[in-house]
Amino acid sequence: MNDKTHGEGQAHESADEALQRIVDGFQHFRQEVFPQQEALFKKLAHAQNPRAMFITCADSRIVPELITQSSPGDLFVTRNVGNVVPPYGQMNGGVSTAIEFAVMALGVQHIIVCGHSDCGAMKAVLDPQTLESMPTVKAWLRHAEVARTVVAQTCGCATHEHLGILTEENVVAQLDHLKTHPSVAARLASGQLFIHGWVYDIETSEIKGYDAEQGRFRPIDGEGPIPMATPRPRYLPR
Repeated sequence: MNDKTHGEGQAHESADEALQRIVDGFQHFRQEVFPQQEALFKKLAHAQNPRAMFITCADSRIVPELITQSSPGDLFVTRNVGNVVPPYGQMNGGVSTAIEFAVMALGVQHIIVCGHSDCGAMKAVLDPQTLESMPTVKAWLRHAEVARTVVAQTCGCATHEHLGILTEENVVAQLDHLKTHPSVAARLASGQLFIHGWVYDIETSEIKGYDAEQGRFRPIDGEGPIPMATPRPRYLPR
């Protein structure tokens, strides 16, 4: 999610022009891209076996497949305002349903919760009066309030100057919510599922991952082990 930020070209497009660009893109895909990958799409036509579930923000600047250079069928993507994961039982809607389906039906082994820089949702968490005309968004972002409270009470820095800290804490909070889902908890306990918390920087392309053992975010830069947010398993799978 982003507040009213647009690319230079998009700012002057009419509604008709914007739609036409989307349709033109589809025609290019169908005529140029699809024929080159037709075998892949035939393979995917009746089944999927994604490598991971990717939960991220609805912000138009975040494209999981582009960032991770993934192909169709590689990622099971769920997007919403603020990359929120409601705790199990409070709001068993689209996100909860997607998690359960990904784990139980698709058998994904990895779930990535990915926040990002300059997040409009996190700005709104810091400045809730901006949401008075958007009651549904305001209610949804209550799931991020825990992150704001942690930041305010531990470092006294819940201001726009510390947006990056809040963004990281929100990812940690959503990982905690994720672990309340029974399907996730069971497979974490048996070592069959791994969870990850990432923050993507739009301007630099850097991704930091949450290292649960160290209690901090570390760059994913190809040096050293990949940061992991997964708790230690307690049971061996049967």
